[in-house]
Amino acid sequence: MLHRRKPPSQTWRTFLNNHADCLAAMDFFTVPTARFRVLYVFIVLSHDRREVVHYNATEHPTAQWTSQQLLEAFPFESAPRHLLHDRDAIYGEKVKRRIRSLGIDEVISAPRSPWQNPYVERVIGSIRRDCLDHVIIFNERHLRGVLRDYFDYYHTCRTHLSLNKDSPQPRSIEHEALGNIVAFPQVGGLHHRYTRVAA
Repeated sequence: MLHRRKPPSQTWRTFLNNHADCLAAMDFFTVPTARFRVLYVFIVLSHDRREVVHYNATEHPTAQWTSQQLLEAFPFESAPRHLLHDRDAIYGEKVKRRIRSLGIDEVISAPRSPWQNPYVERVIGSIRRDCLDHVIIFNERHLRGVLRDYFDYYHTCRTHLSLNKDSPQPRSIEHEALGNIVAFPQVGGLHHRYTRVAA
């Protein structure tokens, strides 16, 4: 039997690259608290600039709560063309109806295949390594505040190789004539923003 040199259709990576400007992904991850409770963080990521469009945390996620988060993530006809997610049971009929009502095509990854949703999985790993592994979370309110500070840093300062070492919100290049480099602490001192300031 003859073997094909090329697959009969585009690869998954090609699909992600070709649709980056109209593709978003959503996922949940867990965060343990100081009182041994588990909080669930819902995150929606836009693929084109790796920007976190929406996030929220709760102790008891439901399909109703998740569908409401989608409304908050994509207000006023800002929804992407495709929304990528895994086969989590929480994405039941209520969530599927909400996705259809927003005019979004669902793209569901294969079972046990986190590599099919790589960008949001990578962001979750970055959140853990850059922030949550260094902070003890007390409750939902505290977690939301820590994530707010981290995403402010992530969007304006953290560089990405896929964005040519730029941040999701593009920054201008600062020349030596602007002054000396000064570090400003962010995320409670975990990270710093470096910028030039006139002396």
